[in-house]
Amino acid sequence: MTVPSSLSPYDDMSAVAQAAYRARGAAAQIAPLPRAAKDDALLAIADALEVRTKEIVEANAQDIAKAREAGTSESIVDRLTLTPERVRAIASDVRDVVALPDPVGEVVRGSTLPNGIDLRQVRVPLGVVGIIYEARPNVTVDAAALCLKSGNAVLLRGSSSAYHSNTALVRVLRDAVGGAGLPADAIQLVPGESRDSVRELMRARGLVDVLIPRGGASLIRTVVEESTVPVIETGTGNCHVYVDAQADLDMAVRILVNSKAQRPSVCNAAETLLVHRDIADAFVPRALDALAEAGVTVHADERVAAYADGSKATVVPATTEDWETEYLSYDIAAAVVDSLDAAVEHIRLWTSGHTEAIVTTSQQAARRFTQLVDSTTVAVNASTRFTDGGQFGFGAEIGISTQKLHARGPMGLPELTSTKYIVTGDGHTR
Repeated sequence: MTVPSSLSPYDDMSAVAQAAYRARGAAAQIAPLPRAAKDDALLAIADALEVRTKEIVEANAQDIAKAREAGTSESIVDRLTLTPERVRAIASDVRDVVALPDPVGEVVRGSTLPNGIDLRQVRVPLGVVGIIYEARPNVTVDAAALCLKSGNAVLLRGSSSAYHSNTALVRVLRDAVGGAGLPADAIQLVPGESRDSVRELMRARGLVDVLIPRGGASLIRTVVEESTVPVIETGTGNCHVYVDAQADLDMAVRILVNSKAQRPSVCNAAETLLVHRDIADAFVPRALDALAEAGVTVHADERVAAYADGSKATVVPATTEDWETEYLSYDIAAAVVDSLDAAVEHIRLWTSGHTEAIVTTSQQAARRFTQLVDSTTVAVNASTRFTDGGQFGFGAEIGISTQKLHARGPMGLPELTSTKYIVTGDGHTR
């Protein structure tokens, strides 16, 4: 798919291309707007979400019923569910975005060249951002708010499992944006529920400036491998908690349980526990009991399984597959390792590059771990659950990028911009 020329009849374009074409027009209108205009639209969105909560929750109930009829796992149902409390929290997140600085127009660097030319590199919107995501309808609002604040138009392609929820949400968002005087086409749901619409969006090079996939490994791999539109790759969360030889055991138990069980269905939940052998006798039995109390099944190597006798924990033998699995459930893989370096080697072999944590009282161990582990976020004596745009103070995030180009880690407003150079002379010629 290419950008239609001025001679291309609009009616001959597919529904997806038409949506993208309208988005380009909306993006051009939004890009130069002052912060106040965008913030007013975001406040209108937040208010509308609260006023129309019943409409949104009723639409969501249709998706929940369909998911349960299909035998969908409870962890996925949890991701899909919108309650009045969650809708209020989403509206609050939108207001948090209003409070954030507008990145558009920010001077990244600038100088006066020796020849007198003034050179500035400034942040500009990406243009049209396509989001392909699974199950979580809150992403619909988060993505729309962040794209609008950063001067972008957004094309939203959620999964069919959240179709009714996303349709209702986008209807509310578009009404609010249009009522605030901005083009409603800045926020659009990609037409169609079939995979054909996804494929067409991935091939809308020239109409869509960037795609951001959010979801499981299969979705992300498909978008990265098949898209002709540039992709910012978000990653799955095979996150690790390593308990060092010099760990505070009470702290380690708290961090482990919070990382795994506070909300297991999200990408920053821990999926693997690694324990230094020198502390295994003291820590592993406590860890197993704490995980059992939280309802977590432990997929254990032989050294961890040796502590299972007398424990309340459900312990099953770990397979090679367990070390690479993002469970998104009340399951965790666990192993005893011989050293910090052995823990790092295990992480290097199996990590998805998302978040790894070390629990230790040794500054030397913490330094070495943070130096050697190459993931987007390395936590020292803190839960993996903190890898989140809101927790980092970025406002709602559009995803957590595990690539190394342009954006890495939780993606907030600056990551939804590119830059351009502004060259100002006084009749200069070369």
